[in-house]
Amino acid sequence: MDDRVKPLEGVRNFRDFGGYEGVDGARIKSGKLYRSGHFGEASDNDLTAIELFNITLQADLRRPDERERHGDKWPVKGVHRLYSDLGRETDAPHVNFLRQVAIDADSSRGWMRDYYVNAPYRPALVETYTAWFDHLANLDDDKAALVNCAAGKDRTGILCALTHHALGVSMDDIFVDYELTNSAANVEERLPEAAAYFNDMLSKNFDEAVYQPFVGVDPEFLEAAIAAIKDQSGDIDTYLVTTLGVDDAKRETIREKLLA
Repeated sequence: MDDRVKPLEGVRNFRDFGGYEGVDGARIKSGKLYRSGHFGEASDNDLTAIELFNITLQADLRRPDERERHGDKWPVKGVHRLYSDLGRETDAPHVNFLRQVAIDADSSRGWMRDYYVNAPYRPALVETYTAWFDHLANLDDDKAALVNCAAGKDRTGILCALTHHALGVSMDDIFVDYELTNSAANVEERLPEAAAYFNDMLSKNFDEAVYQPFVGVDPEFLEAAIAAIKDQSGDIDTYLVTTLGVDDAKRETIREKLLA
């Protein structure tokens, strides 16, 4: 497993997304940027390990109902937590989709592509994405920041890709990091268990392939988000400025903080 992945007992997909080459050959400092799933099942050992990462900024991209449902054993005192109270749902959107009578793998993939198309402009995500970049510009030199959602793959994956882009990371490396979820979260191993769980919960008998998009990632999903940004904003740089407020001065400050 990639050494940027930090295996924890109850927190999935926890990893360092620094270390990549950015603008002008500089590299993102390791130990400054982390990403993960939620912390509702974190063990005592996990909490001890996480404290060593010096994280003082957290962007929690979950909806209010998710935060209430999962609970949290972290963050603790001293961590500034960013989140939005917009976008409350009774059930997770993908669960509502899966309640339908006739679904196959293609329709699941189509649903997830549509999710990625809309995600960069969803008000709740725009609110927290914007706050993330604002606070990164003021991150203390000896501290680290973390992005998480429920699984640490979709909402988190988009924000990490945007952060990488702002730092000058190549598109190839952006996708390398995005796809690392599939090994970091043991998707191949977890898929049968996840399919059984959803089939039991929904009284369905869908193939595992139907659930694959909701457990792992596929480059076509992130490609869909990037295409939507280009379609609506022109390019990623313009999106960062006009939608998230990351102007040249803020981007330069963030680069000075995170590149070496």
